[in-house]
Amino acid sequence: MSDLLERLLGRGWRMTSQRRVVAEVLSGDHVHLTADEVHARAVRRLPEISRSTVYNTLGELVALGEIAEVSTDGRAKRYDPNAHRSHQHLVCSGCGTIRDVHPVGDPLAGLPPEQRFGFTVAAAEITYRGRCPSCA
Repeated sequence: MSDLLERLLGRGWRMTSQRRVVAEVLSGDHVHLTADEVHARAVRRLPEISRSTVYNTLGELVALGEIAEVSTDGRAKRYDPNAHRSHQHLVCSGCGTIRDVHPVGDPLAGLPPEQRFGFTVAAAEITYRGRCPSCA
């Protein structure tokens, strides 16, 4: 069973066949699918699932904090099921592939106190950009 499915069952989330399929499609490392990609994969498992059900389920999962929306360079939003593991993203500027990365150290250490403008900083989101081996 995927980490996402386990978390949802642990929360007592009502697990319909449609919701289960969406959660199963989102399982795995480095998964950053668009809503259309989630729908296309879900239809292969459950042909009667509608696009609106997929979109609604994704919206619910984001609202619950179980998945994160990732937006890069004006491309379609992608959905990251690893919302509970601290990580950053490496994005290919050619094809848009996204990989989870786990840099060492505190990302806030690079922001000197005088550059915080009095903010109490709780988190940092860093996106590394480059070209993947296929696009290089």
